[in-house]
Amino acid sequence: MKPGNETSISYFFLLKLTNDATMEPLIFGLFLFTYLVTILGNLLIIFAVSSEAHLQTPMYLFLSKLSFTDICLSTTTVPNMLKNIHTQDQSISYMGCLTQACFVLNFAVLESCVLAAMAYDRYAAICHPLNYTVIMNPKFCGVLILLSLTISIVNSLLQCLMILRVSFCTNLQLPLFFCELAQVIKLACSDTLINYILIYLATFIFGGIPISGIIFSYTRIVSSILRISSMKGRYKAFSTCGSHFVVVSLFYGAAVGVYVTSAITVSPQITTVSYMMYTVLPQMLNPFIYSLRNRDMKKALRKLITKVPCLP
Repeated sequence: MKPGNETSISYFFLLKLTNDATMEPLIFGLFLFTYLVTILGNLLIIFAVSSEAHLQTPMYLFLSKLSFTDICLSTTTVPNMLKNIHTQDQSISYMGCLTQACFVLNFAVLESCVLAAMAYDRYAAICHPLNYTVIMNPKFCGVLILLSLTISIVNSLLQCLMILRVSFCTNLQLPLFFCELAQVIKLACSDTLINYILIYLATFIFGGIPISGIIFSYTRIVSSILRISSMKGRYKAFSTCGSHFVVVSLFYGAAVGVYVTSAITVSPQITTVSYMMYTVLPQMLNPFIYSLRNRDMKKALRKLITKVPCLP
């Protein structure tokens, strides 16, 4: 079959979550509820951190950036899926698909970098408590955030610009409810070797370095905690990084699940479920994990909620 040029491609078609019409209202309501909870929960975290003076610390600064990233990542996928369910139209424009894939990649990498910065913050707090304010000074925190943004933007732009050179055939059906770069490349008819090399290289660098940083930080954290003689001291030290550890496990556990299921299964439904666990569930649960396990955050959220005027 002769490949078609990418400029002639108008639409891709996303996977329909169910062929049972009676289930569509339930799925629509479930994802709408999940999205609203995600937005509300993360906005509350951002407002609480920005409004409370005692939360103006590196840990909560990074937490607010994580909440912002969670909002953006959910917004790139869920609203379009809800629109498709409502309109019964699974199509997405060529440029719309590439734009969505670019933003998904950007915010996924940004979340990974922010989690790595948070792990380093916990390492400095537990392993070097006397020098914590010197190590995690405002200038250094700003550099970490700026570096995370730069890495995520450059990586996503480079990979999305490279896909413009790819040609597509007549099979434009994506096995997901949103556009993901690797799945889009699988539909190509032209040579995609450079694209795959770039994807694997970027995954190794921009995924491997944050993961290595997190592993290093937690190795040193665990080593320091084990040297504490009292159980109360150990519990107090671990409680300062427990929420972050749960969030990291959830995010990277879901990411591993995505790539494992993509590699060993040909079922679009199983692949879709794994991607939902990666792009929807962690973003919704993160505010609950931090607010329920953190006394200062719970106090700030209660104070913020009581300030909201009741509607007549």
